Amino acid sequence: MSDSSYKDWDHIYRKHPLEVLPWELGKPRKTLVNLVESGKIKQGKALDICCGLGTNTVYLAQQGFEVATVDISAHAIKLAKQKAAKAKVEIQFVLASFVMLPFRDEVFDFVFDMGCLHHVMVGDRETFIQSVCRVAKRGEGKYLLICFSERNGPAWNHFTREQLVAYFSGRFRFLSLEHFGSVEGDGYVRFFYSALMQRLAKTCT
Repeated sequence: MSDSSYKDWDHIYRKHPLEVLPWELGKPRKTLVNLVESGKIKQGKALDICCGLGTNTVYLAQQGFEVATVDISAHAIKLAKQKAAKAKVEIQFVLASFVMLPFRDEVFDFVFDMGCLHHVMVGDRETFIQSVCRVAKRGEGKYLLICFSERNGPAWNHFTREQLVAYFSGRFRFLSLEHFGSVEGDGYVRFFYSALMQRLAKTCT
């Protein structure tokens, strides 16, 4: 995998009006909020993969999490830092590839992935999933994945329930796997799977 394979992300954040980016809602994702407020995801060290403008990242910090985040777009991170400063929260921002996460092994209690997996190229998926597993705490780290579902129509990055189970079950235990629709930032309804998983007490390879 070359970082240049994903170079368009910085262009997207620099050239397009932020209010028309579908994944940028201007508020934290309802699924994330519900799980945090219900106590199913507890305070601890959290990683937000592909943070974008940092809306979910800032929310986690406001809820008492010790938060790190990674994004491949320098411009997105610049804007997310401004949001964090306005909210007066401390966040570790890292500009790097999301395919091979630049963090130590088994450091995070919670990993959040809103729309990152479905932008990982097929050939990079195994590396990405192993990387997510590696940074989550063994036997207890939780991973909340929200990704496109097949109900959006056939596409290389629209997943079925069976695909998600096949990809992750060797490294994670599924705590929940739900399907939902959401009005996105551009006003269109899209369909997603929300999967809350817990890392198994085994190595990630």
